[in-house]
Amino acid sequence: MYIRTFDYMPEEAVSIRTEVFIDEQHFKNEFDDNDKIATHLVVYENEEAIATCRYFAKESSTYLVGRIAVKSSYRGKGIGRLMLEEAEKQIYQKGGIIMEVSAQVRVQPFYEKLGLQAEGSPYPDEDCPHILMRKTVGYKV
Repeated sequence: MYIRTFDYMPEEAVSIRTEVFIDEQHFKNEFDDNDKIATHLVVYENEEAIATCRYFAKESSTYLVGRIAVKSSYRGKGIGRLMLEEAEKQIYQKGGIIMEVSAQVRVQPFYEKLGLQAEGSPYPDEDCPHILMRKTVGYKV
């Protein structure tokens, strides 16, 4: 298993996000202008793209990680954790201090295990409850 980093949105990321967010979860507004400025990570196993996420600077030292998607047959195997740890490492290397995630409330415990803490109240995003979660980046190079 390995992770590739892209400074553009690769077709693999489009495919995974379409499968997870549009086909499975029925989101309609999956792609946006942030895709053009984001760094995209794609996880591969045996040359098959199996997971993706993106991150971008929201402010000078705060980065938003989002569009975190793992193909259904690969969930529960630590791939999301691996990908978020890589995002945190890259954010740290770029001078980031805070990592934020707009998390679906149903997967909040996953992010809590990775050290993110909920802030504020849940809010709707396409009728799905989300919550802002934050973490002080602590990856040591």
